[in-house]
Amino acid sequence: MSNIPADLLYSKSHEWVRVDGDTVTIGITDHAQEELGDVVYASLPTVGRILAAEDVFGTVESVKAVSDLYSPLAGEVVEVNSALEDDQTAINGDPYGAAWMLKLRLSDTNQLSSLMDADAYRTEIGE
Repeated sequence: MSNIPADLLYSKSHEWVRVDGDTVTIGITDHAQEELGDVVYASLPTVGRILAAEDVFGTVESVKAVSDLYSPLAGEVVEVNSALEDDQTAINGDPYGAAWMLKLRLSDTNQLSSLMDADAYRTEIGE
């Protein structure tokens, strides 16, 4: 059973979102990293990039597959966790902490209502 923190929001493409005013932190869920297996590479966007909701913002490569990462929200990338490009082990070991991937300044905070809370995400993944 995946770890699903109650204080986060979730997308159908298995990204989590931590809200801090008009800026959000985004990473992949515990469920997603379990499905991927051992992550060996991560590619993240550049600061300043403008993303629309559902845009591919990067990829993670595991021993099983290469998977696209989707932005659950629209906005401007204001920070990237460049440590993940050198050491991806946090993606498997601490998906909700050290493995955050990017910070996005939202174009509109109303779009947060499109995301799921922890209970809805738990239902989405069949737990």
